[in-house]
Amino acid sequence: MLRAFSIVLIICGIAILGYGGFQLYNFKAMESERMDEAKSFVSNTVVKEVENVKKFNYDQLKTGDTIGILYIPKLDREVPIVEGVDEEELAQGVGHYTGTGFPGENKQILLSGHRDTVFRKFDQLEDGDEFHVKMKHGTFVYTIQDHKIISADDTTVVDPDRKDEVLTVSTCYPFSYIGDAPDRYVIYAYPR
Repeated sequence: MLRAFSIVLIICGIAILGYGGFQLYNFKAMESERMDEAKSFVSNTVVKEVENVKKFNYDQLKTGDTIGILYIPKLDREVPIVEGVDEEELAQGVGHYTGTGFPGENKQILLSGHRDTVFRKFDQLEDGDEFHVKMKHGTFVYTIQDHKIISADDTTVVDPDRKDEVLTVSTCYPFSYIGDAPDRYVIYAYPR
């Protein structure tokens, strides 16, 4: 009886590991596909100001569209940016919160991602580190100046009416938490 129970536990463990491996493989495949798409249209030219962001038709984006690349130099990590922050979009890269701005619009730009996939090792980032947002209309460099930890249900971090440009990046916190984390780690980065 004990032997049969042990075999059942081993089979369950293998099944759980197999499912986890499949999920990780699937995430990497979708992220890679989005990266290839983004690399086909982003500009690597560093830009400080944009004369007319509207000509790039960002207001016509649909949820799930690939819109750019987020590069984190300190972590040497590039991830695609996808319009929307639902689970489907976050499974493919970093999500852009619909209704917030785009680089060069002098508004808040809000990006979110999972701590155990696209934002792994986020705890290593410090004030002074950079984010590079690569879009059709150029690459924009932002310097981290502040961070805070807020409750997961605190929506005050979203401020689409803000009149100065800030890149706000959020992920779940604590970083090593297993399951749905109770808090969010929010980083504020400003144009360089």
